[in-house]
Amino acid sequence: MSTTTTTTEPPPTPPQILIPSLPNDIALNILARIPRSYYPRLTLVSKPFRSILSSPLLYTTRSLLNTSQHFLYLSLRIPTTTSLQWFTLYPDHTKNSLIPLTPAPSALVGSAFAAVGPKIYVIGGSINDIPSPHVWALDCRSHTWEAVPSMRISREFAAAGVVDGRIYVIGGCVVDTWAKSRNWAEVFDPKTERWDSVDSGKDDLLREKWMHGSAVVNKRIYVMADRNGVVYEPKTKKWESVESELDLGWRGRACVVNGILYCYDYVGNIRGFDVRNGAWKELRGVEKELPRFLCGATMANVGGKLVVVWERKGNVKEMEVWCAEIEVEENGEGELRGRVEWCDVVHKVPIGSSIVHCLAVSM
Repeated sequence: MSTTTTTTEPPPTPPQILIPSLPNDIALNILARIPRSYYPRLTLVSKPFRSILSSPLLYTTRSLLNTSQHFLYLSLRIPTTTSLQWFTLYPDHTKNSLIPLTPAPSALVGSAFAAVGPKIYVIGGSINDIPSPHVWALDCRSHTWEAVPSMRISREFAAAGVVDGRIYVIGGCVVDTWAKSRNWAEVFDPKTERWDSVDSGKDDLLREKWMHGSAVVNKRIYVMADRNGVVYEPKTKKWESVESELDLGWRGRACVVNGILYCYDYVGNIRGFDVRNGAWKELRGVEKELPRFLCGATMANVGGKLVVVWERKGNVKEMEVWCAEIEVEENGEGELRGRVEWCDVVHKVPIGSSIVHCLAVSM
């Protein structure tokens, strides 16, 4: 006599109720309209709130409702720790201050950085002078780190730029063979999590290792090295040398706002390069409110505003991190004008610390 065993499936877990007496889709729309600076407090309301506030669904809804916000993320190297220390700037109505995040998992030096969607990618770098192919991503929704597939080749002090949601990484490696020259540049697609080589073009292209600056203007990646700069256009797969006017005037870290590339010049003034006419112009209107940026300054485009972060000596044991948000525009006479919306110290760190990088994330 045979017996038949039947297995019963466990009943499906009912969806968690976000707000009692409201359908979840309406509750989601309400939460998506709340400024993200309130999210840390909202996570304390309930477990369903905590879950939905870090979910991709919420940030997709914010994007569809056009309620996404732009946030500044900043990395610092602090002498009392080995890993990079990460912070985010949560602006509110009363003060602007940096909020500390979980440190990066690896103590890498000379990494490249890129932001795609809600994630910041920390690419390559070196440990004890040994270049690494490893990549880490900071998910800014939950402020957690995750490993990303490694690059095809190890890199340090490379350049990175994002075009159409794909990360292009250039340089940071020695090109002394034909095989290595094929990997001087490579591209990562976050959707497929796959790295592919990028043909670096003609044989006379100067393939430097050390990169000290990069920016994307009109979907063209500008990369600066010590001796020469290059431009790569992914759509046409065409490489060019950077024009001499830009090459000579680009100093330090740069960012792009409204198609203008901004950096600071050799006397510490902010100026912008217009790729349409190949000319540098000084940013006027900010001279009285900002210092001269001779070192330790970096920039980012945060929601269409030019944000500058710099170091300033505090007391004997502290270094101050200062930040300014500037509205920039080109007036009818072709001048670049700026208006400082706010400028303040946002953090204090031990003396000997340094700013590594800053960039913006939209969520």
